Amino acid sequence: MQGLIITLDGPAGSGKSTIARRLAQRLGLEFLDTGAMYRGLTALCLDDGIDPAAAPAAVVELARRFPIRFDWQADPPRLHIGEHDLTDRLRDPDVTFSVSDVASIGAVRQVMVEAQRRIALSHPRLVTEGRDQGSVVFPQALIKFYLDATPAVRAKRRAEEIRRAGKPVDEAQILEQITMRDQRDQQRTDGPLYCPSNAAVVDTSHLSLEQVLEHLEKLVREKAAEAQITIGGSSKYQPASPLGTEPSR
Repeated sequence: MQGLIITLDGPAGSGKSTIARRLAQRLGLEFLDTGAMYRGLTALCLDDGIDPAAAPAAVVELARRFPIRFDWQADPPRLHIGEHDLTDRLRDPDVTFSVSDVASIGAVRQVMVEAQRRIALSHPRLVTEGRDQGSVVFPQALIKFYLDATPAVRAKRRAEEIRRAGKPVDEAQILEQITMRDQRDQQRTDGPLYCPSNAAVVDTSHLSLEQVLEHLEKLVREKAAEAQITIGGSSKYQPASPLGTEPSR
């Protein structure tokens, strides 16, 4: 079977996880949520009483000691670190606040990158999302996207996601956290957030989920056909209104 890696990068709240999962379903591919890996490690640290900003060495030790795996039988796949299922902790406010501290630790990123590449060896037909998938982890990926949206829109989306989970939410606080995380992610030395030079940029601020999916699916199927790579799934593509995309710069 031919391998196919599709990467979706972008800042927090741009819709990467939802869109990557739905796109994988449409194309008959598997889905890797790399952001969940960092969030899961953050949750494990906090639950163990470790402050990632104050004790980075302890974070690295946890990352190396406890293997990360996904339960691929679930949809979306559930995240396990060691014996802990941390899926339901991933969007909690304390995790959101501290995840950039974890993601900025170079040795942690090395562990994660190695784990993500191992996953791709076992699951070679993959839609993977994160902040460094097309730029660092899978630079040779055939198809790369960069999803973006304004901070206010991203904060609103994240707040709605938390409300649907039945948890209390402060949207203003989420906006502040997203703005801070953007700055941290863009300025960090290891795996900083930036748009890969050959990625297709999609601003999702004023687009519906269906519009984004239709556009990405169309581009993937065209690119795969050019490369003579067979894609399964059930195509739902219908011509949609203009998406306001632009070439990456």
